[in-house]
Formats: sequence, structure tokens, C-alpha cells
Amino acid sequence: MAHLSNPDHVNPVQWQQAQGVARQTCARFFRDGGMPKDALKAFGLSDSELEGLDWSRAVDAIALTLCSAPQRRAA
Repeated sequence: MAHLSNPDHVNPVQWQQAQGVARQTCARFFRDGGMPKDALKAFGLSDSELEGLDWSRAVDAIALTLCSAPQRRAA
């Protein structure tokens, strides 16, 4: 499975930085014996939407989350 190329709606520099952070995070979970779903949970994501979850898909999902616009909170 190939990694996502730079999504059109994301600044290329931001995408590369998000990929780096996501890789580091996943490496820590892997080193500590965790699973890809554990890394997703750390970022508030659910593994139910991703079919065939592996580490590369987890990295891409985390990077997309890091690049997404912040959600507005109700007062």
C-alpha cells in the first residue's frame, strides 16, 4: 500500500511535517508493543472507518487529522 501523496487541500510543507510527527508517534506505539488502533485512539480517531488498518494507513490518517482545520467549539 502506497502512502497518500500530498492532498490538494494541504500545504506541502505542512503535510511533510504532519507525516513526520505521525511516523514518530506510530514508532513509539510500535516500540512499546502497541497496535495501529492504539495510535489512532491517541489522536481521537476510530479504527472502524479504516479497512485493513496497518501502520502506513495509521500514519496517513493521523497526518490528515493534524492537517485538518481546527473544530470550533460551542460557547
